[in-house]
Amino acid sequence: MKQRLESLDALRGFAILTMVLSGSIAFGGILPGWMYHAQVPPPKHVFDPTHPGITWVDLVFPFFLFSMGAAFPLAMNGSAGRTNLYSVLSAGFRRFGLLLFFAMFSQHFKAWVLSDAPQIREQIHSLAAFMLLFIVLYDWKGIASNRIRLLLRLAALVISLFWMSQMHYAKGNDFDLYRSDIIIVVLANMALFGTIIYGATRNRPWIRLAVLPLVLAIFLSAKQDGWVKDFFSFHAIGAFKIDWAYKFYFLKYLFIVIPGMFAGEWLMGWHNGTNTSIPHKRIVSLLGLSLICWNLYGLYTRQLTLNLFGSVVLLGLIYWIIRKAESLFLRRLFMAGAYLLLLGLSFESFEGGIKKDPSTYSYYFVCSGLAFIMLLAFEGLRDLRFVSRAVSFLSIQGQNPMVAYVAGSLLLLPLMTITGIKPYWDSMNQNAWMGFAKGVIFTGLVALITYLFVKRRWFWRT
Repeated sequence: MKQRLESLDALRGFAILTMVLSGSIAFGGILPGWMYHAQVPPPKHVFDPTHPGITWVDLVFPFFLFSMGAAFPLAMNGSAGRTNLYSVLSAGFRRFGLLLFFAMFSQHFKAWVLSDAPQIREQIHSLAAFMLLFIVLYDWKGIASNRIRLLLRLAALVISLFWMSQMHYAKGNDFDLYRSDIIIVVLANMALFGTIIYGATRNRPWIRLAVLPLVLAIFLSAKQDGWVKDFFSFHAIGAFKIDWAYKFYFLKYLFIVIPGMFAGEWLMGWHNGTNTSIPHKRIVSLLGLSLICWNLYGLYTRQLTLNLFGSVVLLGLIYWIIRKAESLFLRRLFMAGAYLLLLGLSFESFEGGIKKDPSTYSYYFVCSGLAFIMLLAFEGLRDLRFVSRAVSFLSIQGQNPMVAYVAGSLLLLPLMTITGIKPYWDSMNQNAWMGFAKGVIFTGLVALITYLFVKRRWFWRT
C-alpha cells in the first residue's frame, strides 16, 4: 500500500471542497466581489480580462494542480528502480485517456446540458451517468478477478461512449468533442506530461527544472512568425483536429505542477526520515495562513507596495522560527515557497497585473509559493489538538477527489430535484448570509458523500 501524506491529501481536499463551494454560492450581486473570480465580478459576472487581482476562488485550481504535481513522486514511488519508458508512457496515456473521458462524459450528462428545461428524465440520466462512472473508475479489487474487472470496466466504458454519442442535448445539439469540462481537460494534459516529465527526471531534478525556461521561451516566441509559432499552434493531424484534447497553451500550468513535484519529493523524504516536528507549529501555521490572506487582500485591493512589505515581514518571521529546524526538508518547503512568492510579486506588473484568466506568470509563481506555504501550514495543523480533526477530514476528501468533483452535479442535484428539495435550496438566494449558507450546505453534503465513499473504500482512480 502506498504511503499517504495527510497534509498533501488535506491540500487536495481543501482545493476540491472550495471548488465546490465557489460554484454553489449565490450569484448575481448578493455577495461581495472577493467571493468570486476576480475577473468575473458581480453583479453580472461578465468576464473582464483587464481587471487585475486574485481572490480565494482563484487559488482553488492552482492548489489542486500543485497537489497533483506533489502526488507524482508518491504514485511512482512503488516502482522505484523499475520505471522504464514503456511503463511511464502507458501510465501517462492511460490517465490522459480516462480523464478526457471523465471530462466529456460528466459534462454531457449534466441535466442542464441535456435539456434547456430539465425534467425527471434528465435527472435520471445524470444519476445513471454517475453509476457508469462508478463502474469505469472503481478498481473492483477484492471483488472480482483481474479479467472480470477489466471486462466490467471496458463494458461500462463502451456503453458510456456509445450512449453519449447517441444522445441529443439542449438546443437540439448532438454529441460534441468540444463539450467537456475544461478543468479536467487541463488536468488530463498535466497527468500526461507530468507523468512523462517526472518519470524522465526522477533522478535528475535539475532537468525537470530546465523544462520551464523552454516552455517560457515557446510562449514568448510564439507571438512571432516561425517554427515556434507553428509548434505552439499545432492542433490537427491531417483533417482531424485534436485541440479538444490537447493545446500547448495548457502546458503553462507546468509552472505550478513542476514545483509541486519537488514538494512531493521533499515531503516523502521528511516523512521517511526522522519526521522532525515543526518548531512552534501553532505560530508557524498561523503566520502561514496570515501570509496567504494578506496576499489575497493586497493583490485584490491593489495595495501592491503594502502587500510586498507585509509579505517580507511575515516570511521573515516564519524563517526566524524554523531556521534551526533539524529537518532539511522542512526548510526546503519554506524556502521554495518564499522564493516563488517573491518571484511572483516581482512579476506582478508584467502582463497588466496578476490574473487567473488570462493567466499570468505572476499568477503561476504567486500561487505556487502560497501552495508551499499552505502545505507547510497543514503540516503544523495536523499535529494540533482539535484542529487536527479538520485536517483529517480534509485529507479524507482529498483521497477521492473525482467523486467530490461530480457528486454535486450528477448525484446530489438530481436527487434534490427528484425529491422536490431543490426549490427550497434555490430560495436561499436572498441575502449575503443565506447566499453563502447555500454554498456551505451544498458543499457539506458533497463532503458527506465523499466521506462515505472513502469509508466504504469506493475509490475512483485513473
